[in-house]
Amino acid sequence: MLLLAFVCAVLTYRFVLIRNGGTQAVIRRKPHSGSGGWRHGLIRYGEDELVIFKLSSLRFGPDYRLNRQGIDVGTRRLPVPVEAEIMTDDVRIIQLTEGAEWYELALEPGALTAFLSWVESRPSGRSRRGRPH
Repeated sequence: MLLLAFVCAVLTYRFVLIRNGGTQAVIRRKPHSGSGGWRHGLIRYGEDELVIFKLSSLRFGPDYRLNRQGIDVGTRRLPVPVEAEIMTDDVRIIQLTEGAEWYELALEPGALTAFLSWVESRPSGRSRRGRPH
């Protein structure tokens, strides 16, 4: 009974955390082949990091944190037919790396534009060195 109460509390906390908003995305951490590994979730932009919440997770916080300065945007593509079964028709998939980690984000056009704007508008590492914390 105590375990059930704990699981309900964790699920409620996660639900409240995710309801605070974000951009809907379908996320996959690589390497995966074919259509495997995709998870529905939310991304949130901060000043210095992107946080990713998978909808199916029981973590108390974000599932992934990506440092804004370390994100490298790779290729863009359309979903392959087997991926299109879990995504909307207008989704575009973007590959990105952060350090040694490789991800794919499936975003709708407006969300993709917002993501790319956020990445491209990051301050250069040089301009941040003298900035007080």
